[in-house]
Amino acid sequence: MVQRSKPQVRCGGGLHLRLFDECMSLRLDCRAFVVASLLTLTIGAIGMILLVNGTYATSPTDVLSALLGQHRHDMVRMIVVEWRLPRVGLALLLGAALGVSGAIFQSLTRNPLGSPDIIGFSAGSYTGALIAIILLSGGYYETAAGSMIGGVTTAGAVYVLAWRKGVQGFRLIVVGIGVAAMLSAFNTWMIREADLNVAMSAAIWGAGSLNGLGLEQLVPIAIVLLFLMPASCFMVRSLRQLEMGDDMARASGVETNRARLFLILIGVALTATVTAAAGPISFIALVAPQIARRLVHSSSPALMSSALMGGVLLLMADWAAQHALSVQLPVGIMTVSIGGFYFLWLLARESRK
Repeated sequence: MVQRSKPQVRCGGGLHLRLFDECMSLRLDCRAFVVASLLTLTIGAIGMILLVNGTYATSPTDVLSALLGQHRHDMVRMIVVEWRLPRVGLALLLGAALGVSGAIFQSLTRNPLGSPDIIGFSAGSYTGALIAIILLSGGYYETAAGSMIGGVTTAGAVYVLAWRKGVQGFRLIVVGIGVAAMLSAFNTWMIREADLNVAMSAAIWGAGSLNGLGLEQLVPIAIVLLFLMPASCFMVRSLRQLEMGDDMARASGVETNRARLFLILIGVALTATVTAAAGPISFIALVAPQIARRLVHSSSPALMSSALMGGVLLLMADWAAQHALSVQLPVGIMTVSIGGFYFLWLLARESRK
């Protein structure tokens, strides 16, 4: 006989629901739910703005009818459904992936600067892409493969160099910064030695851009993230236990080294997927988890809120890259600006203490 659910119990600002004679419990943080709902509405609003605005202006009514397959003009349907909608979907998925990756690394290192941008993985992806572009004269898919191989190889090197009977967050950051510095110097040397046209192509790719991406890139990215996102959610409990220290995590039954390695692999795979698709989009993984953490008022970055915030930030950056100035810019330039404003805000906040 199926047991009735126990009454909902408020606890610590959340909502507890016990099911099946307390064999299963569910905790819903009310503030996190409200923040997630507002971020979802923001994503919908920005997405609609991106679908409406462009060289060929469309109205919200045209967009809705095109999305429902009811518009009479094939041109409007092609612009909205085949051109703009895949780009909006890519910005949302890539931003969410960067937000989750940043939250994982910041939780593992227990440091707000512990993002893939800081600890070398983005530089390694850029190195792999430069080798594919400059040395192998590769196209989009060869560059994407080189970027992914470079990112994964750098992640492995940082992990091995940081290993001392386990991997500690501070050591991971220090080793990652050192590896990133060396790779950045190597990348600069390769661009200087390359042919001018090839070097310009490499520099454009290195800025990070959604220009030219469409449904052909959206489908494989969605498939990859369909596996990586649930895997990150499955590891949330281990991640929270690791935040309390290895001793506490072991006491609660977590195999710390295995859990940390698996989480690093998920974070690296998320970052490598984004970089392979659109180039190194900087600072989203750094900023999104911290903004989400402050909105939720949590002690550590939450994966769901970080994912939604990452989607919001990348959608906003893409809108600014397309429409803020008279020329269309790579989205990576706008995300660097977001990161710069974030650091200025941090400095101002710290100076007032």
